[in-house]
Amino acid sequence: MFRKFLFVSVSTLLLCTLTSFTTNTNNIRKPRLQQHLLRTIIIDAGHGGPDIGAVGDYSNEADITLAVALKLGKKIEDSLPDCKIIYTRTTHELPGGLQDHNAANRLRAKIANESHGDLFISIHVNDLAHPYNKEVVGHRTETYYKGKGAKRTKHTREVPIIKYTKLPGVQTGTETYIWAVGKNEQKKEFVNQNEEELYGEKTDSNYQYFDSPESKILASLRTQKYFNNSRLIAGYVQDEFEDLGRKNLGVKQRDWEGIWVLQATAMPSILVETGFICTPSEEEYLNSEKGQDETANCIYNAIIRYRQNLEGGR
Repeated sequence: MFRKFLFVSVSTLLLCTLTSFTTNTNNIRKPRLQQHLLRTIIIDAGHGGPDIGAVGDYSNEADITLAVALKLGKKIEDSLPDCKIIYTRTTHELPGGLQDHNAANRLRAKIANESHGDLFISIHVNDLAHPYNKEVVGHRTETYYKGKGAKRTKHTREVPIIKYTKLPGVQTGTETYIWAVGKNEQKKEFVNQNEEELYGEKTDSNYQYFDSPESKILASLRTQKYFNNSRLIAGYVQDEFEDLGRKNLGVKQRDWEGIWVLQATAMPSILVETGFICTPSEEEYLNSEKGQDETANCIYNAIIRYRQNLEGGR
């Protein structure tokens, strides 16, 4: 009887001790680090310096894009302190103080890739070929000659004086570009290069992983993922503009000519055409505080939706 009592007592003591140890272990607060998938955003104000871009009646594209880019960056910095914002330019000059716009575009992509950004957003203003009104406002006398040598004779004729007047544009709305499918191979090359810089080691070995079939397959998969994500956030941007009451011209690709900053950046990338500077009402809107705030806010809301989508599907 005593043995049975002793066994029960010891067993109960051990159980209580183990339970207490387990409870105390479970109560220890372990640090949880939330690693967001959208850590670095590159904001690119299109044009700058001698490359002023499209021109309206009183303003230019480069000034408008810079104002919107800075407003967008400030909104993100205020609400997403864990997200790093990198601007390709914060002044009226081209990136790096360059004078050539092609060199500046290459630098834009280089800045984005070296920063290992998670999203590239380029801001632009749209334009169209200006329509002109043709009007005869008078005539002038023009002298001309016929024949050669002794048979050469002098003649005159009345020539109309034509006045061309630029007509205001009527196109309105926004559109967002993603890189063209025809530029996939070029995009893939930059994706692979960026992976090598992140994870590769330069050696003298004859075998380089990033030249291998495996790396090319992974670059293809990552490029496809970037394309899908680019299309996703571009759609969000256009949805936000449409909800605001702006005309939605859709998500587009420029197949006939690539857009360097989209295909040369190793990350999801979009180019937002915020309105038509050739249309007086659009030019006025894009130059106003209200218009610039609303434009920046639409892109910002799209970024928030995009981030939530990424982390919801983590």
